[in-house]
Amino acid sequence: MRVGIVILPEHRWWAAEPKWRGAEEHGFDHAWTYDHLGWRTLVDGPWFDAIPTLTAAAMVTSEIRLGTFVVSPNFRHPVPLARQVLAVDDISDGRFMLGIGSGASGLGGYDRQAMGHAGEDTTPAQVADRFAEFVELTDSLLTCQKTTFSGEHYRTEEARSAPGCVQQPRVPFLIAANGPRAMGLAARFGQGWVTTGSPEPKTLDDWWADVAKRARRFERVLVEQDRDPATVDRYVSVDASPVFSLSSVDAFTEHVGRARDAGFTDVVVHWPRPDGPYAGRETVLEQVAADVLPLLGGRATRRDAENSAASNGTGTLGV
Repeated sequence: MRVGIVILPEHRWWAAEPKWRGAEEHGFDHAWTYDHLGWRTLVDGPWFDAIPTLTAAAMVTSEIRLGTFVVSPNFRHPVPLARQVLAVDDISDGRFMLGIGSGASGLGGYDRQAMGHAGEDTTPAQVADRFAEFVELTDSLLTCQKTTFSGEHYRTEEARSAPGCVQQPRVPFLIAANGPRAMGLAARFGQGWVTTGSPEPKTLDDWWADVAKRARRFERVLVEQDRDPATVDRYVSVDASPVFSLSSVDAFTEHVGRARDAGFTDVVVHWPRPDGPYAGRETVLEQVAADVLPLLGGRATRRDAENSAASNGTGTLGV
């Protein structure tokens, strides 16, 4: 089981940098940040762009994978986005992952409002159509030397993509999908699929039952798309549940156990904040990193094995 952590882009870099370094030092397998113009109750507070933040994070880390959680069509266009992805992939030496979502929650919320689109009549079907074009065009821009595309929502003519991604044939896509159509996109284009489960669960048990149901549905979609399930990682954003994963060590271990039982390969948690969303104590994060992550078989396990080998004078283990 691999574990990733989200660091919200709300801190000036002097305060954010230690968190990104800490995510790697603690042994997390991947670290993410939200890609919004502002987010929910934090919309009036500090907020920084995801791409420069991840670029800076790439400069102060060396092993941990980094990604967006998630970009959406609400204010991104695939052509400039592809250029940004090429740059971060290059700067991170192939550690970047592109998380992509439809932006359907609240039909865009503040992002669409800030872009002046809040009053437009955008139906769920239109959001799904736009998302399909967004994913297809982004895939083409990152894999082809030149892309010409003409759809209902996006058009481009001979957009270049030199020099191409460090990771070939392109950076991995982590596609957020809760419904069957978006799951089809994840099965077709994704190297990973992520779910947040039901948006209004009554209990933790209800939420996990819903997540397990979605995981089974995604398995069926993979079969329908003739995709080998072993080639697609399955992520669950456990802090979408009624219980914050880092409220206690027990809460974290319960989430990980339930995720494993439901067939997930990765869980994603959030760096504790002093109040509001994801409120918690960093001491819990530190205890989880010290006592639990090394038992899960991810990067923290390899880190501890390498440190042990170095302290015993046996060199770096080949694991």
